[in-house]
Amino acid sequence: MARILLIEDSPTDTAVLTQLLERNGHQVLASPSAEDGIAVCKRELPDLVLMDVILPGMNGFQATRALSKDAATSAIPVLIVSTKGMETDKAWGLRQGAKDYIVKPPHEPSLIARINELLGA
Repeated sequence: MARILLIEDSPTDTAVLTQLLERNGHQVLASPSAEDGIAVCKRELPDLVLMDVILPGMNGFQATRALSKDAATSAIPVLIVSTKGMETDKAWGLRQGAKDYIVKPPHEPSLIARINELLGA
């Protein structure tokens, strides 16, 4: 079981992803904004972060960059899960430090497989 921080502003997406992750044995911490998510990540040091891109205030690309550049959180893999599905969005997300980029809605077996790969499970 991993501790996964979900940074997502949509209550519906938060509920769906939380259920999906918990059904697969993970513990979920949820945060509704990038700024709050960064603070939670530094405080809780989760095993992995699932990051939305379109967030109020700071966006997910900026938050991913902040987490990947901070020595306290740089070893925590960030997996972007977003409706923004253009190749340029994916490339930009990876350049900011994300380990992968999955377009919403995620296919459950694919998402869980990728999470397990990133966790070394």
